[in-house]
Amino acid sequence: MNKLIRLFDIIERYKSQYAQSTMLAGKRDGKWVKYGTDDFVKSVDNLSKALIDKGLQKGDKVALMSGNRPEWNITDFACNQLGVAIVPLYPTLSAQDLSYIINDAGAKLVFVSNADLTKKIDQAMDEHQLDIEVYTFDDVAGKTCYQELLDKGETLEIDLAPIRAGVDSEDLLTLIYTSGTTGKPKGVFLTHGNILSNVEACGHLVPDHAETALSFLPLCHIFERMVVYLYLSKGIQIYYAENLDNIVVDINDVKPQIFTTVPRVLEKVYDKIVDKGKALTGIKKKLFFWALDLGHSYQEPPKNGAIYNLKLGIARKLIFSKWKEALGGNIELIISGGAALQERLGRVFWAAGIKVLEGYGLTETSPVIAVNSHVETDVKFGTVGRVLKNLEVKIATDGEILVKGPSITSGYFKNEEATKEAIDEQGFFHTGDIGELTKDGFLKITDRKKEMFKTAGGKYVAPQALENKFMESTLIAQVMVVGENQRFPAALIVPAFEELEKWAKHKGIAFNSKDELIENADVVDKYQKEIERLNNDFGQWEKVKKFKLLPKEWTIDGGELTPKLSLKRKVILKNTESIINKIYEEH
Repeated sequence: MNKLIRLFDIIERYKSQYAQSTMLAGKRDGKWVKYGTDDFVKSVDNLSKALIDKGLQKGDKVALMSGNRPEWNITDFACNQLGVAIVPLYPTLSAQDLSYIINDAGAKLVFVSNADLTKKIDQAMDEHQLDIEVYTFDDVAGKTCYQELLDKGETLEIDLAPIRAGVDSEDLLTLIYTSGTTGKPKGVFLTHGNILSNVEACGHLVPDHAETALSFLPLCHIFERMVVYLYLSKGIQIYYAENLDNIVVDINDVKPQIFTTVPRVLEKVYDKIVDKGKALTGIKKKLFFWALDLGHSYQEPPKNGAIYNLKLGIARKLIFSKWKEALGGNIELIISGGAALQERLGRVFWAAGIKVLEGYGLTETSPVIAVNSHVETDVKFGTVGRVLKNLEVKIATDGEILVKGPSITSGYFKNEEATKEAIDEQGFFHTGDIGELTKDGFLKITDRKKEMFKTAGGKYVAPQALENKFMESTLIAQVMVVGENQRFPAALIVPAFEELEKWAKHKGIAFNSKDELIENADVVDKYQKEIERLNNDFGQWEKVKKFKLLPKEWTIDGGELTPKLSLKRKVILKNTESIINKIYEEH
């Protein structure tokens, strides 16, 4: 079968065209636990039967809180072939948000991966008097293991065919609650058809010869989830990394041709590579930085001349080949989403023969709106690529990106007011992002509409453009530009402490703590010079005039970052109010 109408049609396609001994694999206690196609399909069907036996039916909802593992997919497909929608829960959610989402969605069951997350769910249930059955993937004391449902399903004589036939493309597949920086989470309504239209429109991203992918971005986020569906639709084996701490080990073990990431991870990979280059000596060091400089001046492939390509061939053989080896040796493609990618990173990785495809989208758009391609004539650095062929994008008079098409949500669950605010009468979804379309059809994001601010002088400042530029400094780990209604923009900077401490030791600067280090006059002067250098490309009114170094990194657990590592600006502004006031008082 070729046409995908319901999400579980992907499994039928996999079974008939790509069946193999390893379809999905997850790492547990340092060892790969593999599922062949037959095992996977059998587990999905047995779980479906057990859920029917428990009284679940089309239109019901099941909550799922777990890291990436094959059981996530088994539960997902077991539900979606019954017309039961999955409500993914971020493992970092507070008990208050967890209970709100479970209650608002009307979840009939909750699946949880391990003991730690089970405690969080129990706390949410106790605090808000919720009485819902919980099943765990791991054996957890006092809880029913999901394996019992699989075993029960195997004993049941239930014909799933008529139940599958009753599910169509317009049925709800998933309710994803977006983590807004203020107010209660909103449930985004996405159908089988919404997500499948995005899977099919992104099919060109994955080369036909690709066989193996590694997955480590959270499946509870629509970006990784859609890409995993894309992999499965192409018959690609998926390996789930155990955790981010061991990611390099897993990459070298699996040797994937493709994986997805967020820019922050790529930045860390790049910084570690540069650190190794700095530790070299003599001719090796000179060659390394010659290759690096060459990589930074890499243009879109058709624009690179014969002499440049000759030099690049040498650089790839001597230096860049080692970058590929560090990423398993087979890596061809990295899809980057969730935040803006520094342009220089895109250029240097492409120069190294590793094609980083920057894309853009939102939960409400299933998610991809635009993405660059691995085809060498279909990429433009500094943009998020061409708009997908099945979508229509227009730029509003205020610069906001509006999008319409089959992958766009029909609205927010039980929230007509928010739906009317987001989707206009012509059916265009208002993204909240500011952007422009280039003459050759590439989409460029310039800022978040809600994040742009006006200075006291009446000039608009787009903080994201400044932040992306400042992140090019190896001394800056995180940065947020502020300045609404102030005379000038300023910046809150979290230093890259590993790099800063090396610099400080080299300069003979003594320190006993991070707090002491960031107050040192020479350190402050060093950052002042970095800011001045990076400010160069901006207009006088945009330039950051003052900054404050902070001793502690912003985190998801600390509430300053969203699960996809975007800054929660309102939270950070509130937490640093006195610091910001001091910046402007001192001027």
